[in-house]
Amino acid sequence: MRSVWQNGQLAILRFLEASEAMTAEKLDVELIPAFRDNYIYLLRVPGSDVVGIVDAGDATPAIAELDRQGLALTHIFNTHHHPDHMGGNDALKARFPDAKLIGPLSETARIPGMDLTVADGDKVEFGPLSFKVIEVPGHTRGHVAFWTEKGAAVFSGDTLFAMGCGRMFEGHAAQMWNSLGKLKWLPSVTRVYCGHEYTQTNARFALTVDPDNRTLAARAAEVDHLRAAGKPTIPSTIGLENETNPFLRADEPAIAKAVGLAGADPVQVFAEIRIRKDNF
Repeated sequence: MRSVWQNGQLAILRFLEASEAMTAEKLDVELIPAFRDNYIYLLRVPGSDVVGIVDAGDATPAIAELDRQGLALTHIFNTHHHPDHMGGNDALKARFPDAKLIGPLSETARIPGMDLTVADGDKVEFGPLSFKVIEVPGHTRGHVAFWTEKGAAVFSGDTLFAMGCGRMFEGHAAQMWNSLGKLKWLPSVTRVYCGHEYTQTNARFALTVDPDNRTLAARAAEVDHLRAAGKPTIPSTIGLENETNPFLRADEPAIAKAVGLAGADPVQVFAEIRIRKDNF
């Protein structure tokens, strides 16, 4: 299953905009579905021997896809410690003992066996590309995202979803708003690869707090079309998220007004939106 949007004018236009603006280095990303709604990501750079897996909660489908393509895994990336994102680490390492397991330094005690621990601002080389580590706590205390500027992609785990954000299991609203702000200002063409296929529900909720957003309405219709056809809604782009994701738009007066907090601090507005989504 290739990770591109297919069918539908809005999706095609958005993807072409991102593709045309991408730099010469290319990062190929394939989606591997897992569990009920998780995505594991298979990464390759054309012309390079590097092969990565991001957030393998279940090693079985990841290994099956690697074996199907005859690939030797070199990198295992973890954004955070939850089992549905790192539960397959041991089996992947057993099958590919030379693969380097990479994850957040602050979650060392909760992600066993890491070969490389990383913190905010660190870089991880991946063939001709490099990933910058962005600490984005809130969902968990040590959550990180992996961003490659040349590859025009960010792997945001459970911090930023398409039209949504993660629950604050180990953080608070100000922290999560700050974390999302770090991702919000990435280049607009950056492809967003998140941890779950939550987009349809997120879109329905977003319309309740941003009802006059025409771009959001069009995107919600496109998402319905994709899901009805059994297709993924990932990747999004940072530009599209900034237009349609209410959690990134908590500083917009229209959003604050819609949730009865006109003139309030964005953190307060964000917290109200998160509470409403928790009960949606």
